[in-house]
Amino acid sequence: MFSKKSTNVINLISAISVVGVAIATMALVVTLSVFNGFHDLVATLFTTFDPQLQVVPTQGKTAPADDPILTEIRQLPEIDVATETVEDQALAIYKGKQAMVMIKGVDDNFSELTHIKEILYGDGEFSLRAANLQYGTVGIRLAQTLGMTADWNDFLHIYAPKREGQLDMMDPTDGFVEDSLISPGVVFMVKQGRYDKNYILTSVSFARSIFDQQGMLSSLEMRVKPGSNLDAVKAKAQKIAGEKYKVKDRYEQQEDTFRIMKIEKFIAYIFLTFILIVACFNIIGSLSMLIIDKKDDVVTLRNLGATDKQITQIFLFEGRMISALGAIIGILLGLLLCWLQQTYGLVHLGESEGSFIINAYPVSVHPQDIILVFITVLAAGWLAVWYPVRYFARKLGVRS
Repeated sequence: MFSKKSTNVINLISAISVVGVAIATMALVVTLSVFNGFHDLVATLFTTFDPQLQVVPTQGKTAPADDPILTEIRQLPEIDVATETVEDQALAIYKGKQAMVMIKGVDDNFSELTHIKEILYGDGEFSLRAANLQYGTVGIRLAQTLGMTADWNDFLHIYAPKREGQLDMMDPTDGFVEDSLISPGVVFMVKQGRYDKNYILTSVSFARSIFDQQGMLSSLEMRVKPGSNLDAVKAKAQKIAGEKYKVKDRYEQQEDTFRIMKIEKFIAYIFLTFILIVACFNIIGSLSMLIIDKKDDVVTLRNLGATDKQITQIFLFEGRMISALGAIIGILLGLLLCWLQQTYGLVHLGESEGSFIINAYPVSVHPQDIILVFITVLAAGWLAVWYPVRYFARKLGVRS
């Protein structure tokens, strides 16, 4: 591959072929690593709010809180904290401003279940109720929508449709259950629009009252004891739950989000693979000129006893060497760029610092992606050279 040819342009085209494959390979490594970085970033953001395990009914929105199945699950020796939740949509009105919100009622041990205290902002503290007063902790973007501060000083009115009875069109307000919440002096910020724009945390008793769900729950949320195997506990709980309930881990709780990210990553991989295939076509030009250049050598090899198949394999092997060399160089350059991005944050998300959750594009290198890229490059190189080599070999009288 590196020997001097009768025409120097052949070596130049071979070098260009290696560079083209290397650049396409580098792009694959970097792009897939950036998608991995966003995936890992989103996963860390969810862990501050979502429970480790969540048990939800497979049919309907709620289930009896005293179901023996749920009681058996929460009494598993590996379960450290279990809290009942009731969650549904409602209308929130504050000083004339209104928004559709998601009311999530939780037990008093919710702060032990999640890291909610780590994402609170304000001078107060996380609290659900005091005597007959019901507190509501609002997402920071919802607070902005409703014109609130962290320590809002008026009642937040909550309206939920009645579950039974007919709506009186003469008095539409009669078809709603109304109650109010006051501020605990804090708001929360998960840095995810789904929560920050829509959610209000309050006591499970308030949620059961306004949604008429006495004795019911939307989900049973749990945290396992330190040192326990989460997958094993999940499997054990699912065995108890049977087909009546679904036990979800954090990734399954955000299944739609992570599915979209996987689809985006796959589409990026497909597009870059097409670019890689186009880059591999440079190898065809290099090999075709090499075959013509080595016409006399082919005759010599044949006279020395080489078969046509062996001669064809020589050219095929060189084409694969070009793609393999490009793959190795591209992967090394891609890993170098990923390391530089991780260490120095060369490519920023925005011009002004603090505009986003992080300042630079996140990068996370997964070994399985590197293996996938290497196999893809070799496969694309093999496909790119197989037919052209056989075609030009036949033109020169080499029967493969």
